[in-house]
Amino acid sequence: MPRIRTRHITVCAVLLLWIYFFLPRDEAIPFISSYGYGTPRRGTDALARYMNDPTNMPDIVARKSSFDWSSVNFTYPPPLTPKLPASVTKRPRIQHRFKPDARDVAEIQSQRRREVKRVFGRAWVSYKRQAWKKDALKPISGNYVDQFSGWAATLVDSLDTLWMMGLRDEFYEAVEAVATIDFGQSTAATVNTFETCIRYLGGLIAAYDLSGHEVLKMKAIEVGDLLYAGFNTENGMPVDFILFETAKKGSGLRVESQVVSASPGTITLEFTRLSQITGDDKYYAAVSGVMDVFHEGQNKTKLPGMWPMYVSMHDQDVVTGNQFTIGGNADSLYEYLPKAHALLGSADASSAKYEVMARTFMDAAIKNLFFRPMIPGDEDILISGNCDVLADGPRLDPESEHLSCFIGGLYALGGRLFNSDEYLDVGAKLARGCAYAYHSFPTGVMPERYNLALCPGSDHHAFCPWNDSSFAAEALARPEHKAHLPKGFTTAKDPRYILRPEAIESVFILWRITGDPWWRETAWEMFEAVVLATETEYANAAVLDVTVLGAKKEDYMESFWLAETLKYFYLCFADTDLISLDDFVLNTEAHPFRLPKTKSKW
Repeated sequence: MPRIRTRHITVCAVLLLWIYFFLPRDEAIPFISSYGYGTPRRGTDALARYMNDPTNMPDIVARKSSFDWSSVNFTYPPPLTPKLPASVTKRPRIQHRFKPDARDVAEIQSQRRREVKRVFGRAWVSYKRQAWKKDALKPISGNYVDQFSGWAATLVDSLDTLWMMGLRDEFYEAVEAVATIDFGQSTAATVNTFETCIRYLGGLIAAYDLSGHEVLKMKAIEVGDLLYAGFNTENGMPVDFILFETAKKGSGLRVESQVVSASPGTITLEFTRLSQITGDDKYYAAVSGVMDVFHEGQNKTKLPGMWPMYVSMHDQDVVTGNQFTIGGNADSLYEYLPKAHALLGSADASSAKYEVMARTFMDAAIKNLFFRPMIPGDEDILISGNCDVLADGPRLDPESEHLSCFIGGLYALGGRLFNSDEYLDVGAKLARGCAYAYHSFPTGVMPERYNLALCPGSDHHAFCPWNDSSFAAEALARPEHKAHLPKGFTTAKDPRYILRPEAIESVFILWRITGDPWWRETAWEMFEAVVLATETEYANAAVLDVTVLGAKKEDYMESFWLAETLKYFYLCFADTDLISLDDFVLNTEAHPFRLPKTKSKW
């Protein structure tokens, strides 16, 4: 017995010495697997389990909110079926099989991580000093704003980024603050279901999945029950805005007559994962009913396979309408279909629909929304536009936006999930299209919304050589065209950059899936450009016009700057086991949810 104890002490001592002398002090410890979800593949993961033993967690006790949302007596209780399906036993491999970087390359990536971490740390310190426990810091004035019910949106949204960057003291300080949030009070009379779900519920679940701290799970349940109250409606569909005090009474809420399709379509991941970690089927059952409506209407729209930008959950009408896009108003509805399949698999009928819906929309979008623009070079890129279905049929509108840039990464993910080389190829071209837009402007940053010239003819995927006359004609037809825009761009309808993450999101996913270093180099070029354009005294601010150098900034910094944009930049240069796409699926706010434990087939 003494020999066993001595051996254990010796092993611990060796580990601690290795940590002290060899682990870079600025690096995040890769994800832990202490709670039965992931399968560690490298020594760093075993080290993470050792370093993050739950018995070493700070003893933080949650303060219950002033109202217990689980106590609401519903007038219209949602159905409690279907039940959450059992976890799938096999999953396809998503990530490239990476080999360790050469010493010189590894040093470069380490320097880049430190620089991303510096930018994050600077903004975080300013948030703590100027806006602690408020929703958002105003990065020019140093003031704050509460636009998401006053529950410290930036703090909750940033939890998992703190963890990934190895900022453990800051993480647990933030958890202590989370423990005091009162989800029974709100600074607004109505609560936005979509934003509360992706930022608060998503942020709490992900932080719990990474750290295992029970405070985070408890607070996630409080938010989940608050959002569940939004299903207390006559037809079981969720409201877009929850009347806060009315919802507490349980008397029932009225579903709005029209909402953007992304709103009811972006609850699936958060509610499903909440059911998985709590064992309570009610959350999964509620969203499954919503997605049944989308499933039943998918091929009945004017553009079969896709849904219109606006839908009526009051009438359960997801068919009427003639405007179609994967950009703003609809984006995350589509994003969550392959990701829900990744989280659930196709174990039963209630979850099998996600693969069907994903494949169907992906095929429809390739045919109707994506186009190869006429540009001066021969870059093989695709851009995602919009589609209006008129009396004479579908018509492509070559207007795109930064929000659409998530789609390249999603197609790449779908290529791996569904074993489709076509999806992966299309995803790479779409991601390169957004990188092209970044590189085209003098700031190195793409605008919020813009138009590119279409190639002549009906085949929108075919290459066409540059033609000055054709471009001049297209530009002339656009009243918004400005002479200083790069060739190929007919407008920059909204020239701002508001710190959005979608382009770097796709670059990150393509890097992790293909292993092509071009993506990592592109990420660094984008990072340098974005920081140069946005840095302020306190943090980083939205830029009013990226088409010119030296444009003014806006006193505005969304929580997704810390939650998404800087997180994706960091992950591009981090160890590829940190938030592996084989172990996590990320929600639309870049919050990683653990995939339930599976038996890997590789």
